[in-house]
Amino acid sequence: MGLIKVTRNYQITIPSEVRKKLGIKVGDILVVDVEDGKIVLKKSDLELPTLPGGKGLTVEEIEKKILKGLGEEE
Repeated sequence: MGLIKVTRNYQITIPSEVRKKLGIKVGDILVVDVEDGKIVLKKSDLELPTLPGGKGLTVEEIEKKILKGLGEEE
């Protein structure tokens, strides 16, 4: 069993051996719940849309991508 510390911003770091066992990568979504007085984290299949980085995106392109992510494409 590993120990972790809660930071002043109430953040924790998931130990590398746990990340490896569960295949958790940067950008993955986790579900948090409380069960019988315990904090339970579960890996989710949910994927949040991301915008490509870099210059050259217009406001219109960003708005279209947001609408697409919300399932409200024009």
